[in-house]
Amino acid sequence: MATTHFSNVDWIVAWDDARRRHVYLRGGDLVFSGAEITFVGMAFDGTADTVIDGTGMCLIPGLVNIHAHPASEPFFRGIREDHSVREHYMTGLYERLCAYAIEPEWLKFGAEVSYCDLLLSGVTSLVDITFPYPGWVDVMARSGLRMFAAPGFNTSRWHRDKHHELKFIEDEAKGRRDFAAALKLIDALQAHPSGRLSGIVSPVQVENNTPEILVESRAAARERGIPWTLHASQSVVEFNVMVRRHGMSPIQYLDGLGVLGKGTILGHAMLVDDNSWVRWITKTDVILLGDSQTAVAHCPTPFMRYGTVMEHFGRYREAGVVLGIGTDTFPHNLIEDMRSAAILARVASHDGHAASTSDVFHAGTVGGATALMRDDLGRLAVGAKADLAVVDLTHPLMMPVRDPLAGLIHSAADRAIRDVYVDGQQVVKDAMVLTLDRQGAAERLAEGQARMESGVPGRDFAGRSSLEISPLTLDVSQIHGPAE
Repeated sequence: MATTHFSNVDWIVAWDDARRRHVYLRGGDLVFSGAEITFVGMAFDGTADTVIDGTGMCLIPGLVNIHAHPASEPFFRGIREDHSVREHYMTGLYERLCAYAIEPEWLKFGAEVSYCDLLLSGVTSLVDITFPYPGWVDVMARSGLRMFAAPGFNTSRWHRDKHHELKFIEDEAKGRRDFAAALKLIDALQAHPSGRLSGIVSPVQVENNTPEILVESRAAARERGIPWTLHASQSVVEFNVMVRRHGMSPIQYLDGLGVLGKGTILGHAMLVDDNSWVRWITKTDVILLGDSQTAVAHCPTPFMRYGTVMEHFGRYREAGVVLGIGTDTFPHNLIEDMRSAAILARVASHDGHAASTSDVFHAGTVGGATALMRDDLGRLAVGAKADLAVVDLTHPLMMPVRDPLAGLIHSAADRAIRDVYVDGQQVVKDAMVLTLDRQGAAERLAEGQARMESGVPGRDFAGRSSLEISPLTLDVSQIHGPAE
């Protein structure tokens, strides 16, 4: 196994296991051999195949993204940024997914674009939630990312025949077929020769699955010793549907089924019983999440576009909730989501101390690893996986270098990420992805979006075009000069 030695590094974000927190190490060394970190400290005196001068660098652990839809979301660039539906309490989710459909064979191009964006922002571990499509395993393997594939299944799907109401089309037989196929794929990934691919059991939405399949799928995850993830408490619409069906909040419903706890990752869990958008009769949801040590994938970007925020990150953390960060949608940039998580928590709480830069960085690294039941990810420590990113401290947006993480998260973001390693293999060099064709995939993505939009009038219940559902930012007009 080849050994790589980063020598005399200006700053290393190292893991202090005794204090269970990241710390700065200045002028230290980091060494990895093969896929594992073998030394973090001062004055390494061993030999190495490659020695890299760490001057002008900050080494950070590879970021852990525990909730994303990388294949589909890039197709909505230019469509979803301002798209919200007042009748659905501002979320545009249901209207979009009922009116727009991406041809499955095009999804691999969306994934390739997103995987590049993620790598360039320092992400090394990714939970990819999707309904399986042709070429998925191939593009995951080629990416070089550490992938946690979450093949989705539902026993019903959303349906709209009027603006203000969400309905459901039941198909339990299909849901069970897809559940069986998901488990087959997950089991196959465990044996993938890359060693970087694994699975997560993922019924997609709480309101779109029967209680029986939720319980059975949670048991299947426990049997395999892998996480289980589900979208829950992500909208007022969903909250009201669950109250109408069960007389309780989505979180209380899941608690009653016995599916909360270690290894459960809830996507979003923002619209809880005491959130100001809901104000239900109870105030127990966050306590239930914390007491059970359930993980929440906090993805601020899609919700802040609708005007919704978690209320709030610091409160969840204090309650004992395992907090991780996800990108969910584009831009797939976990550093920006960490910044948004911190700022929105302060806004929601009227407290500038509600979420520190350290808090959100912990969530984007060790918090995500804890959610995934992995103590070898999200940290630079002996025995951990050699997943790391090199921050260029000479980048103008990082200067002056007083506090590298503050500079990275609040100023430079992905622009200062220079190199990325996963499993000891370099996948980004000088801000260029080495494993995938970002430009080529982006060009195919544009073609796929046009095909998706052309089918909207045939899918939308009102027969509207994509431009009617989501108008352009400005009117298209012919501007003429003064008449002669």
